[in-house]
Amino acid sequence: MFDIVSFFPRAVVQSVPLLCGSTGETITEKSGNLNLGIPGIMYVGAISGVIGAFFYEQSLKAADKPINTFLGILIPMVCCLIGSLVMGLIYSFLTVSLRANQNVTGLALTTFGVGFGNFFGGSLIKLTGSEVPSIALSATHGCFVHKLPFAKNLGWFGRMFLNYGFLVYISVIIAFVAAYILRHTRHGLNLRAVGENPATADAAGINVGRYKYFATCIGSMIAGLGGLFYIMDYASGVWSNEGFGDRGWLAIALVIFTIWRPNIGVFASILFGALYILYLYIPTGANQAIKEFYKMIPYVVTIIVLVATSMRKKKENQPPESLGIPYFREER
Repeated sequence: MFDIVSFFPRAVVQSVPLLCGSTGETITEKSGNLNLGIPGIMYVGAISGVIGAFFYEQSLKAADKPINTFLGILIPMVCCLIGSLVMGLIYSFLTVSLRANQNVTGLALTTFGVGFGNFFGGSLIKLTGSEVPSIALSATHGCFVHKLPFAKNLGWFGRMFLNYGFLVYISVIIAFVAAYILRHTRHGLNLRAVGENPATADAAGINVGRYKYFATCIGSMIAGLGGLFYIMDYASGVWSNEGFGDRGWLAIALVIFTIWRPNIGVFASILFGALYILYLYIPTGANQAIKEFYKMIPYVVTIIVLVATSMRKKKENQPPESLGIPYFREER
């Protein structure tokens, strides 16, 4: 029998990296920047947090002290945000200041980010002298998965909606706040104007370059949090090279699925998270071929979504008009 009470929490946990990645990319794309480097940025955010947590845990072992929960959360998060910010700055400098091709720059950042993560991840594994190709940060993981103490007393409701680490709730809050800012604040409207018609926005006195830099960097930091969550919460604090899979690319596809609305992304990411693990809950017996077929479901849905999106006619369901197009002020 299908157990929704156990299935739903796993879908939610699976969805958080997708939600953070799609929220960050939506903010970026609203400024007219198409950042295909999100998978690499998530990778860099994750390994930056791992590096900070690793050296903090090593210092505690040397001094024989227990972990401080506040520092155990703060240090990886600050390292993650800094690493993601640097990636956002690199992308912005190349595409906004130097006006490089956005598609090529994004793909280069993804390749660089994965290589960066694998290099430093492998280096940390060698420092530990581990016989397995992974790093276990169990103490830091314990800090990130603290749950509400009363959740277990609320039965199925507590298990389905209140039994998560704090980053789950932060990612949802960020998505709803981003949606509100984009639609109901002056800065959000300015940002959308930059993405739709930067020449008109520039003529109205809006600093196009500043908005593009700001949106891309903020979006990169939000995406980086998704990578940190994957390691510290979902993967139980264990880093292994090439362990991310294709979540970064699914997050980019999710932006199109949600028609560039972060609030819809909350529900869409849970749907994709559910599709990602659905094969574990569908009985297949000993037939491995059927199980592999079920694993294809999220990607089949992604293709269908992309086809359906290309057929939309409503203006509000279309991407920003200047998405992926560099802005030359001299050509205004």
